[in-house]
Amino acid sequence: MSHYARLAAALVASLGLAACASTGAATNGAVAPPAAATPQAPAAPPEAFASTYKPAPSGVTLIRGGTVIDGEGGEFASADVLIIDGKVASLGTGIASPAGADVIDAIGKFVTPGIIDPHSHLGVYPSPGIAASSDGNEGTQPNTAEVWAEHSVWPQDPGFLRAVAGGVTTLHVLPGSANLFGGRGVTLRPVLGARTMQEMKFPGAPHSLKMACGENPSRVYGGRNSSPATDMGNVAGWRQNWIRAEGYRRKQTEYEAKLAKLKAGDDPPTPPERDLELETLVGVLNGDILVQWHCYRADQMATALDIAKEFNFKVSAFHHAVEAYKIADLLAEADVCGALWADWWGFKLEAYDGIRENIPFVHAAGGCAIVHSDSEVGIQRLNQEAAKALSDGRRAGLEISRADAWKWLAINPARAIGVADATGSLRAGKAGDVVVWSADPFSVYAVAERVYMDGALVYQRGVRRDPPSDFELGQTVVEEAR
Repeated sequence: MSHYARLAAALVASLGLAACASTGAATNGAVAPPAAATPQAPAAPPEAFASTYKPAPSGVTLIRGGTVIDGEGGEFASADVLIIDGKVASLGTGIASPAGADVIDAIGKFVTPGIIDPHSHLGVYPSPGIAASSDGNEGTQPNTAEVWAEHSVWPQDPGFLRAVAGGVTTLHVLPGSANLFGGRGVTLRPVLGARTMQEMKFPGAPHSLKMACGENPSRVYGGRNSSPATDMGNVAGWRQNWIRAEGYRRKQTEYEAKLAKLKAGDDPPTPPERDLELETLVGVLNGDILVQWHCYRADQMATALDIAKEFNFKVSAFHHAVEAYKIADLLAEADVCGALWADWWGFKLEAYDGIRENIPFVHAAGGCAIVHSDSEVGIQRLNQEAAKALSDGRRAGLEISRADAWKWLAINPARAIGVADATGSLRAGKAGDVVVWSADPFSVYAVAERVYMDGALVYQRGVRRDPPSDFELGQTVVEEAR
């Protein structure tokens, strides 16, 4: 329930009680005086920029005889996946084909849940990119928690088609990392041909707050002779703003308490003035908005966990986190995911101590390991990024199955962005987000042959479709030459 909906409900309840106490039958034939005018709470506003996403039409699909990896650590040989009305209906062997089903022969092929990328900038940094479309960083002050990445999303970014062709069915689009508080992130469906970002918004998915530590905010603002210029400036900036958020929440709580005590005839209290920046931070404190924290070094992540304890909020995931392997036990204990690259590091000093075994070491410690892209190119080949991490872990002596490794692309990122109840695995009742691969998806030779999103076939390799973006009108797309 939104903040304003809660206020309206509280006022209605209190006025209802007052009315019950003040009304009754007239005595001695006297006419009861008219009830005093009662104050009205402001109507709860509609959800801002609500999702208008509608799954494409789908019927019944039976994918038969493939090697099925369920996204939760299970692998099943010669298995079937049945999708009905956009949902996974069942997974097993010998599933009878319902009347009218579209039966797909997957013998010799692999079937997985759709890939989920929890760190993308598609739409806010379209590809190919130019300065005019570089729309992901509101680098104007250290705290820009008031901005929402979705308001920079360009739905016609050609990168969405490339992502779908790589098996991606869900992505979380974040602002850039120039600021201590960069703004809200949004979870999208890569709807090809969408005209508005609302048509792509994942229904019911929570917003996130993008935060950043280390060199980025220090470099962006320290170079202007302003704070933060150092790590200690970063920490002070975070703490000062969380203190402000606590004060803003306290004012809201006091206002709600006054509303709850309101009686008929009383003047309503004055609500706190809205502050978009602090609304986002209070959303985190209330557990409604998930923290996605750009952070490279182990010591900086440990400090961030201390700040989360101080202000009683949870970090959902550290992103990039090239030194996560150094504190894998702390991440597991705090139930914080690591959204990581397979082998990117060394491009700046804070990224220098990366190792190829980072993802498998976080996994082996019992943590929530994730393969993310942060790249319009990497998002097209996340299965290969996971394959690199899997092989590096095995070379280090870790016994990791490919079914466990697919969790890095499915249920773990779904958990980090708050949609694990809806997607991320081939569990009955979840969205029919399914990819049929030509071969073992951890092979460099494997390609996504069919991609289903909410049960609808949204991509089929080798079958031409009209360009989904005006940007590509007039171009010839030859899928086989990709």
